[in-house]
Amino acid sequence: MKGASAAACSLLLMSLAPASLLAKGDIVKVTIKGTGLATPIEIYPNVGEFSVWVGPGTSTSGPQETGRFNPFIIDWPKGVVAQPPPGLQHCEVSFYAGCRRRENCRVSDPVLVYVVSYDYDPAMRQGFVYLPGKGDAFYRRNIATIFRGLEGNWFYATSDWEEFVRPRIARARARDSNR
Repeated sequence: MKGASAAACSLLLMSLAPASLLAKGDIVKVTIKGTGLATPIEIYPNVGEFSVWVGPGTSTSGPQETGRFNPFIIDWPKGVVAQPPPGLQHCEVSFYAGCRRRENCRVSDPVLVYVVSYDYDPAMRQGFVYLPGKGDAFYRRNIATIFRGLEGNWFYATSDWEEFVRPRIARARARDSNR
């Protein structure tokens, strides 16, 4: 009887949990807010290549996959960056999960699953990614999705992320400056 009530309790808790915690949906949307952007950038197509579901704290915590895109925006093999230079262009990058196909979809709208800081050094032509640590905004949001054990640290951004995001940010800043 004790085991049956524990199982029933587990089922009840699972039914109350948000859909984002029950399944690893596709990354279907990325938003970027930041310095010099009058309005957030919303990116829908081709964002699934940058999955939050890989890297430390996941079952794919080994070396990054190879191919056209790295699985996330952090270059994990390069390790932790002591501290990026001061005065960089700062952005907040939010990842939303959902369904690319409507069949068997648990949610109708994309759900926020992960948020990081992205700072870019134009002189070095290098981006840096910060995983929020204890006391930072979005720390609890992120660890509810994935606890990596590396929160509160800076990392190098992947070159694939740089090639993907830098032109979009530059176009948005140019558009905003022409208003």
